[in-house]
Amino acid sequence: MNTSASTYQMRDTLRDFTADRRMLMLCAMALVTGTFGAMAAWALVKLIALCTNFAYFHIISTTTTYLTHARLGPSSIFVPVIGGIIVGLIARYGSEKIRGHGIPEALDAILTGGSRIEPKVAFWKPLASAIAIGTGGPFGAEGPIIMTGGALGSLFGQCFRLSSAERKTLLAAGAAAGMTGIFGTPVAAILLAIEVLLFEWKPRSFVPVTVSVIVAMAWRPWLVGPWPLFPHSGLPSMPWWSLALCAGVGLIAGLQSVLTTAVLYWVEEIYERLPIHWMWWPALGGMIVGIGGLIDPAALGVGYDTIDALINGTVLLHAAIALLCVKSIIWLASLSSGTAGGTLAPLLLMGGAVGAIEAHVLPCGNCGFWALISMAAVLGGTLRCPLTATLFAVELTGDLRVMPAVTIACVASFAVSVLLMRRSILTERLARRGRHLTYEYNVDPYEVMRVREIMAHPVHSLPASMSREDALAFFDAKTDLIPHQKYPVVDDLGHLSGVVSCSEVLRWSREAACGEQTLGEHVVIREVLVGYPDERVGALADRMTAASTGCAPIVDRATGALLGLVARRDLLQVRAHVAKLEQERAAPLGMRTNCR
Repeated sequence: MNTSASTYQMRDTLRDFTADRRMLMLCAMALVTGTFGAMAAWALVKLIALCTNFAYFHIISTTTTYLTHARLGPSSIFVPVIGGIIVGLIARYGSEKIRGHGIPEALDAILTGGSRIEPKVAFWKPLASAIAIGTGGPFGAEGPIIMTGGALGSLFGQCFRLSSAERKTLLAAGAAAGMTGIFGTPVAAILLAIEVLLFEWKPRSFVPVTVSVIVAMAWRPWLVGPWPLFPHSGLPSMPWWSLALCAGVGLIAGLQSVLTTAVLYWVEEIYERLPIHWMWWPALGGMIVGIGGLIDPAALGVGYDTIDALINGTVLLHAAIALLCVKSIIWLASLSSGTAGGTLAPLLLMGGAVGAIEAHVLPCGNCGFWALISMAAVLGGTLRCPLTATLFAVELTGDLRVMPAVTIACVASFAVSVLLMRRSILTERLARRGRHLTYEYNVDPYEVMRVREIMAHPVHSLPASMSREDALAFFDAKTDLIPHQKYPVVDDLGHLSGVVSCSEVLRWSREAACGEQTLGEHVVIREVLVGYPDERVGALADRMTAASTGCAPIVDRATGALLGLVARRDLLQVRAHVAKLEQERAAPLGMRTNCR
């Protein structure tokens, strides 16, 4: 008993995670990316303020100002147009990759560029975004900072000898640090990196991203300001059945998410039909933004002050309706034109406006509460990240008590979005470029199943004493029944001696005489890759791929006796097994009992 346990401990080298010491190196590098992200957030905030003050108030100042109560004249229509022209010129002659709202571009770099982002993107993206937002663009700073922070993390990683996966970790770390610098939401930033950018849950990436975010959070009070960004503690007294109302608000938010995404790409298709170069599209979008700004100045810019007013319940019904209509129109028209700007803040505004309107018909709660619930649900449904949206709302307000209500609404919105919309606002753009993503994380069946579960046994084998002439006769007689391209050759005790391949037999048939040489005498391939019954299928598949072999004999670890054979088609059976578990439905318990 003790001997068996000791033997098992010697053989068992498997671990729950694949992280190694290089994770510590990435953590050390994440200290730098966290600082880069925080600095980039500070620079972007100052640039936006500088552009806003210069464009609308004709002063040079980096003090943050909002346009909610600004008195705008007819000439203000041309401010976003000029901003659109400048952004179009930057995209045309600087870098086309600055177009869009940031996250899809970061995903594209991860999927197709080996997590490499060009240095010019790190320069032009924040500048173009600051000009677009500062001239009234109805965007948030989070999309540009995610792209900029990711670019800085990627560039830093490119200075060292790193793998693509390690550069991806630094890219995500820089992006999460930038988001933390803007919003002061460290946990939500970590979850965003996991749910949207990393496509994995591994300590190798999770720990460095967390380090980077913590560093950015430490820098934030000195660079950007205190947190939470929108402090709120006015949770109303709610009856138990109000949770059903939260689900209902989430369902409406899910429909809003689907409609917003569909209209965005429909408008984008309209732009693509225009007989002018895409460089001029942001200027056309800017014209619509300028007109919308005359109707409701609160719809212009990042609108953080309006988000705060929505959460605190100080936005009146008519103002919420005007904000929803104007913000939706100018944001859709501007973002689909290819200008640079973020999506999080506009989604919060549009969702919050719907929540403020709903509050006037709901039997309990107040405007601020339902605005917060709705804005989080719209974010979770549109970006397909319900956990991130939930923690985002909690960290933005500093009010942990809203978590149950926000969670219900976000999950309901997410469910509606998943059922009604094939792809999210982020992945739809990638799909139109010919790339598809799936965000369903599950355990790899190749890492769970053992070779004994898929190997062919008993296995067809040939004795080492068989002559080449007999082997030729065997293959000629069994041509239609031969199941493998390589046959194991065993000695009298059943131990593996080697393999003989069909191609080798074909070569013998072309020779004038085969002689009496046996398979065990210099005929078989003796350098054979073998597998073991207790080995993981994934490990064997990796070794077969590295050796460029299509099959592997399975032998007993202790005796070397042949037990089975694994070929490529056996490896494919793993996928068939998983599909069977997903699709095959068992009879109900009562029916199974009756059948017996």
